[in-house]
Amino acid sequence: MSENSKNTSNNFEDEDDIIPDMSDPYWVSRFEKATLTRGRPKLETPKVSTTIRFDADILARFRAGGAGWQSRINDALRQWLSEHVSDT
Repeated sequence: MSENSKNTSNNFEDEDDIIPDMSDPYWVSRFEKATLTRGRPKLETPKVSTTIRFDADILARFRAGGAGWQSRINDALRQWLSEHVSDT
Protein backbone atom coordinates (compact mmCIF):
# COMPACT_ATOMS: atom_id res chain seq x y z
CA MET A 1 0.00 0.00 0.00
CA SER A 2 1.37 3.42 -0.89
CA GLU A 3 2.02 6.13 1.66
CA ASN A 4 -0.90 8.21 0.39
CA SER A 5 -3.37 5.35 0.57
CA LYS A 6 -5.70 5.37 3.52
CA ASN A 7 -7.31 2.43 5.16
CA THR A 8 -10.98 3.12 4.51
CA SER A 9 -12.30 -0.18 5.81
CA ASN A 10 -14.84 0.22 8.59
CA ASN A 11 -16.19 -2.30 10.99
CA PHE A 12 -19.93 -1.68 10.81
CA GLU A 13 -20.91 -4.87 12.61
CA ASP A 14 -20.55 -3.24 16.04
CA GLU A 15 -22.56 -0.16 15.05
CA ASP A 16 -25.82 -2.13 14.89
CA ASP A 17 -25.57 -2.56 18.64
CA ILE A 18 -25.71 1.19 19.31
CA ILE A 19 -28.51 2.04 16.86
CA PRO A 20 -31.84 1.95 18.74
CA ASP A 21 -34.67 -0.26 17.53
CA MET A 22 -37.25 2.26 16.30
CA SER A 23 -40.05 -0.29 16.63
CA ASP A 24 -39.51 -0.32 20.39
CA PRO A 25 -42.65 1.00 22.19
CA TYR A 26 -40.62 3.84 23.75
CA TRP A 27 -39.66 5.24 20.34
CA VAL A 28 -43.07 4.57 18.79
CA SER A 29 -44.77 6.63 21.51
CA ARG A 30 -42.24 9.46 21.06
CA PHE A 31 -42.82 9.64 17.31
CA GLU A 32 -46.62 9.50 17.63
CA LYS A 33 -46.51 12.71 19.68
CA ALA A 34 -44.10 14.50 17.35
CA THR A 35 -45.41 17.13 14.98
CA LEU A 36 -43.82 17.76 11.64
CA THR A 37 -43.45 21.39 10.70
CA ARG A 38 -41.74 22.52 7.55
CA GLY A 39 -40.28 25.84 6.61
CA ARG A 40 -39.82 28.94 8.66
CA PRO A 41 -42.05 29.70 11.63
CA LYS A 42 -44.99 31.97 10.87
CA LEU A 43 -44.37 35.62 11.72
CA GLU A 44 -46.78 37.58 13.89
CA THR A 45 -46.63 40.45 11.41
CA PRO A 46 -45.53 39.06 8.05
CA LYS A 47 -44.13 41.40 5.45
CA VAL A 48 -46.22 42.29 2.42
CA SER A 49 -44.89 42.08 -1.11
CA THR A 50 -45.23 45.27 -3.12
CA THR A 51 -43.59 47.18 -5.95
CA ILE A 52 -42.00 50.57 -5.36
CA ARG A 53 -39.72 52.72 -7.49
CA PHE A 54 -36.51 54.23 -6.09
CA ASP A 55 -33.91 56.49 -7.66
CA ALA A 56 -31.08 54.35 -9.01
CA ASP A 57 -28.45 55.93 -6.75
CA ILE A 58 -30.52 55.32 -3.60
CA LEU A 59 -31.07 51.69 -4.49
CA ALA A 60 -27.39 51.24 -5.40
CA ARG A 61 -26.32 52.52 -1.97
CA PHE A 62 -28.54 50.04 -0.15
CA ARG A 63 -27.54 47.14 -2.40
CA ALA A 64 -23.85 47.98 -1.93
CA GLY A 65 -24.24 46.93 1.69
CA GLY A 66 -24.76 43.33 0.57
CA ALA A 67 -27.35 40.84 1.72
CA GLY A 68 -30.22 42.27 3.74
CA TRP A 69 -30.54 45.46 1.71
CA GLN A 70 -34.32 45.18 1.58
CA SER A 71 -34.49 44.88 5.36
CA ARG A 72 -32.25 47.94 5.68
CA ILE A 73 -34.66 49.92 3.49
CA ASN A 74 -37.52 48.72 5.70
CA ASP A 75 -35.61 49.81 8.82
CA ALA A 76 -34.79 53.22 7.32
CA LEU A 77 -38.44 53.81 6.43
CA ARG A 78 -39.57 52.70 9.89
CA GLN A 79 -37.06 55.07 11.53
CA TRP A 80 -38.19 57.98 9.34
CA LEU A 81 -41.83 57.31 10.21
CA SER A 82 -41.07 57.20 13.94
CA GLU A 83 -39.30 60.57 13.72
CA HIS A 84 -41.75 62.38 11.42
CA VAL A 85 -45.23 60.91 11.85
CA SER A 86 -47.28 60.79 15.03
CA ASP A 87 -49.26 57.64 15.85
CA THR A 88 -52.59 59.46 16.12
